[in-house]
Amino acid sequence: MKKILILFILLQHTAFGQQSLQLWYKQPAGKWEEALPVGNGRLGAMVFGRTNTELLQINESSVWAGTKFNDANPRALGMLDSIRQLLFAGKNEEAEKLAQASFVAVAGENFDQVARSFRSYQTLMNVNLDYGLAATDTYKRSLDLNSGIATTTFSSNGVEYKQEVLASAPDNVIAVRITASKPGALQLFISADRPNPADTSSRFTDCVVKPAGNNTLVLTGRINDKDNPARGPLGLHMRFSGMVKAVPQGGTIAARGPGLQVKNATALTIYIQGATNYNAQKQDVDDGAAIASGRCAKLMLAASARSYAQLLANHLKEFQPPMQKVTLQLSDPAAPDDLATDERLQAVKAGKEDLHLVSLYFQYGRYLLLSSSRRPGTLPANLQGIWSRHIDAPWQADFHTNINLQMNYWPAEVTNLSQTTAPLIDFLDYIRPQGRMTAKKMYNARGWVFHHCTDAFGKTGVQNNAAWGTFPMAASWMCLHLWEHYAFTLDYAFLKTRAYPIMKEHAQFVEDFLVKSPEGFLVASPGSSPENKYRHPVTGKGVGMTYGVTMDNQILREFLNKCIAAATALRTDSADIERWKQIVSGLPPTRTGKDGRILEWMQEYDEVEQGHRHISHLFGLHPGSQITEQTPSLFEGALRTLEGRLSKGGGHTGWSRAWIINFYARLKQADSVRNHLQALFAKSTLPNLFDNHPPFQIDGNFGGTAGIAEALLQSHGDYVEVLPALPASWSSGKVTGLCARGGFELDISWKDGILSGLVLRSTTGRNIVLKYRQHLLPLSVERGKSVDVPVHQLL
Repeated sequence: MKKILILFILLQHTAFGQQSLQLWYKQPAGKWEEALPVGNGRLGAMVFGRTNTELLQINESSVWAGTKFNDANPRALGMLDSIRQLLFAGKNEEAEKLAQASFVAVAGENFDQVARSFRSYQTLMNVNLDYGLAATDTYKRSLDLNSGIATTTFSSNGVEYKQEVLASAPDNVIAVRITASKPGALQLFISADRPNPADTSSRFTDCVVKPAGNNTLVLTGRINDKDNPARGPLGLHMRFSGMVKAVPQGGTIAARGPGLQVKNATALTIYIQGATNYNAQKQDVDDGAAIASGRCAKLMLAASARSYAQLLANHLKEFQPPMQKVTLQLSDPAAPDDLATDERLQAVKAGKEDLHLVSLYFQYGRYLLLSSSRRPGTLPANLQGIWSRHIDAPWQADFHTNINLQMNYWPAEVTNLSQTTAPLIDFLDYIRPQGRMTAKKMYNARGWVFHHCTDAFGKTGVQNNAAWGTFPMAASWMCLHLWEHYAFTLDYAFLKTRAYPIMKEHAQFVEDFLVKSPEGFLVASPGSSPENKYRHPVTGKGVGMTYGVTMDNQILREFLNKCIAAATALRTDSADIERWKQIVSGLPPTRTGKDGRILEWMQEYDEVEQGHRHISHLFGLHPGSQITEQTPSLFEGALRTLEGRLSKGGGHTGWSRAWIINFYARLKQADSVRNHLQALFAKSTLPNLFDNHPPFQIDGNFGGTAGIAEALLQSHGDYVEVLPALPASWSSGKVTGLCARGGFELDISWKDGILSGLVLRSTTGRNIVLKYRQHLLPLSVERGKSVDVPVHQLL
């Protein structure tokens, strides 16, 4: 069995070409940003690969501080008309001041206190494996993206050691396998702990670690929350549990003090489990102190009944097929395969181009998405995916919905990982009850809404500050991911039963929320261009709040047109279709200013920060589909907008740089795609290839992967375009398995910069129009069939 598995893995590696898809290093991780991630969508681990005391930092996706309550400010509705009239009268500062007092989320027993930002996603625990081997003779650690296994190998005193870590989705467990080359040579002490929070209001009161028998450690804890207006100090709390079970081969194991002592073993399997009392469907915790512990014990019992060989076989069978659906090979004869990943990255930071690093980074983004968002009923990938060492994380590692959560899922459909959207779709479905309350309380509107960020408990109010938190079109943007899932898969049942009901209900909010502006347009008011400010033309002060923001208009146009398309496909709601068409026709058009750039606001304001990281007014270019070569003045305006932002220092955060790559791909600026990908590596990539905002924020990884795909294939218009923005340095290569809207998969090869091969597969039997450069080719492909496209007809 073992030989078959090894042969299977080797055969699968050959499918990716000569260069392996591994991140690897010659030394252990000295800090968290050098450790290697594994995950199954619910559990995650950062593997440090240390030989003295190995550290496995463990996450469980639902370990969140906080409690559930609707935080929408009830004073908002009474001030809404006044705020709108002030904005329409040009008194934006007064409107923003009034909104700050009446719109920002509230807490307190009578909901009369401004709520602090909601609480943070947290680490579950650390698992420590004390090898006691400070000096080693040989060493290597790696992460194989094809197998999802983090491996550490080293030798000491004539003994070779090997440690493998995987996060199994089918068996729902993290498994560690440690072997020694000599019988009885494995001596190991295992312990677990959890960092103390610096914020005393987050302090858990009963986190303890105790042995359970001779081979198991159990960690239990509770996160207290003093801001619990709905339930008081003795209300429900987030409870968590972690378990570590060790099964040696040979030798002995026994509880010793706070840990487990392994002596004279030849091999060891460690099962790592975690659970909470969180209920994803309720977006709340279940009552009962023993729920988390009971769930954890049940999961551990099921997983530990399997041997490591069984876990590995199940894991590979489930993990490898989606990873292998897409391959990317870029020719680069100058790139040696014996360079460690950090050495490759350093060379790129020094100015070298490494096409193998491009392919590795592309697949790493796919790996991270598959590893952090996979299991239905779990939470979607947050700002740090699933991997966070913090008790109080940067930006709470929350779900930022003014681009970051959306960007997390940009690669999902096009890179053939459609299944990763299941947690996101569930989340949007489950948040609707809170969104309905907020729509009614704040705007007296039907439907549902949320604003610029949210948490595991489904907060839907305006967070932190009215100037940037008032962004109700975040929900409209998120709904577009429902449509995208349908557009790529043409899953009619999904559209009918899941996507359209959510979209239609939010469209009701849009209908009730929009108002007529002094210019005669239908506008979102109040609103803001995410996190940006303009100078008030009279006072010169920075203001964020206004009406009819360009991004809002573009999102609304995209969203309502997709609602129209969905209802048309379902042959329903003809009256709604006509009403939505009228609304779309009444939205403000996207305009350019006196310098030819796209206007960010209704008026041509001066920007406070001319190199701002958000370039929100180009939503219509990407991920939207309104600014194309068929709108030449806007297409040129988008290019000028990018040039203007970059000339003033834009693109200085990882995710912003990733968005810029996607912009340039849509603009068919191939050299700029290459240059900004190089800049993403040089300025915003950590040693383990995590994106650096700074600090670590995973959306840049996902946006970078999406940008590479966008350079190779686009399908947002009337045709599917191959190699639309191929950089000159990617002179020859091949990509397989990329997806296009309409239910198509494509394998594309090119040589010396020219398309040389194209295979098209259809899951739906739809017709397609292919485009390469200026040539169009209509084709019809039967459902489930593939065709070798006659490339000469496209040249």
